[in-house]
Amino acid sequence: MTQRVILAIDEGTTNSKAALFAEEGSILATGSSPVPIRHPQSGWVEQDADEIWDATVAAISGCLAQRPDVEISAIGISNQRESILIWDRATGTPLGPVVTWQCRRSAAACERLKAEGKEPEVIARTGLPLDPMFPATKVGWLLEHHAKGRAASDICVGTIDSWLIWKFTGGALHATDASNAARTQLLNIGECQWDPDLCALFGVAQEMLPKVHDSSHVFGSTLGVSGLRDGIPVASAIGDSHAALFGHGAHHPGDGKVTFGTGSSVMTTVPTFVVPPKGITTTIAWKYGGQITYAFEGNILVSASILPWTAELLGLSSVDELMALSETVDTTLGVSLVPAHVGLGSPHWDSEARGLISGLSFGAGRPHIARAAAESIAFQVNDVFEIVRANAGQEIGRLFVDGGPSRNKVLMQMVADILNHSVITSESTDASARGAAYLAGLAVGHWPDLETVAGLEPHDAPLEPAMSPAVRDAAVATWTTAIKRSTMPT
Repeated sequence: MTQRVILAIDEGTTNSKAALFAEEGSILATGSSPVPIRHPQSGWVEQDADEIWDATVAAISGCLAQRPDVEISAIGISNQRESILIWDRATGTPLGPVVTWQCRRSAAACERLKAEGKEPEVIARTGLPLDPMFPATKVGWLLEHHAKGRAASDICVGTIDSWLIWKFTGGALHATDASNAARTQLLNIGECQWDPDLCALFGVAQEMLPKVHDSSHVFGSTLGVSGLRDGIPVASAIGDSHAALFGHGAHHPGDGKVTFGTGSSVMTTVPTFVVPPKGITTTIAWKYGGQITYAFEGNILVSASILPWTAELLGLSSVDELMALSETVDTTLGVSLVPAHVGLGSPHWDSEARGLISGLSFGAGRPHIARAAAESIAFQVNDVFEIVRANAGQEIGRLFVDGGPSRNKVLMQMVADILNHSVITSESTDASARGAAYLAGLAVGHWPDLETVAGLEPHDAPLEPAMSPAVRDAAVATWTTAIKRSTMPT
């Protein structure tokens, strides 16, 4: 009998990935295809929407080539968040580039709105500060530079999930889910509706925006997609960090996770929407069965991507060599590396900060810089974690970790030590794809309920913190000093 599977798309910043999930939760096959990134100016980061779609199709093809015998019950989408594009509603032609989540081109627009006193109201409605990471000001830039003279009714504005849903359904649907809509800064997340006042503030007509659905929802069916039969339900869409949280089974208030990738996301579920404390955001984790789960989140702009950069700086051929070098010493000798290469995200939100290496002495060498690069990942997570811990209104529960770097137990032990909290690893590094698959499977009855999917993903025993309080406090103090230096005006 043909095996029924869920096809999950995990469209990340640098790669489009596809995975086939069996009923018992195992991954039967995977495929991947790179997505080019361009930096046309300092601080600008963009991609091509058609290249994203081509990479998605290529990833699916590579995946299905390994298991042509399966039958796909549904498709789930996990995607990089905050990246935004506009396209022609009639032809589906992209209008301008995809302005990615890392791009800082709308920094001046954010500063202008702050100067006008708009930020408190924006945070109260969206849970998000005025920062160029978020799409609303980027949409304004796209409309100004690539849509002049076009009627609002002729334009689609969408995050990457919206673009993929549009392409999968042959242009039949302009839709999104609550988690992605919550990241646009155009959604009132307490009401889970597009906010007319926010749309007016950012100059975006509501008719350009997609319809918002649950994260587990049959949006439509495939039509005209190379390599796929017509009629496959497209049954979930969710931001990648939210998908990872769901995929871990973190369904209880206080449960959280850290996703390590190009950037990092620290996310912990909270019972209701609250205006976030300074430094972090409140977001919609997912909407399931008509019910919204909220979360505190801190977004780190440069996380694991500092490792290949540092490896090249030190003349090493790979990240594995860098990590091996870092393990030859048990301290940085006071060296700190702040990866503020595109500014600092949560909790500092300083777009003008820049990266630095500080604390150098004649006793410090390449191993200490290598270790400082690795530890910077843990320190940045801790900066967010301390604010979450102080404001969650409850004890922090299980803390899961995922993403490629989570496979390195030495690095994850650094995280547990600096956070002073146990972390739970997994042999699987496909948490985002898994979450999208579970939500899609739930929408079409492939799995019956949340309890079933929560039991499908095995996790390792927790890594417990092993650093003494005195050593930890001294290390955090050194890091804090380095952060202050990185944010000093030049």
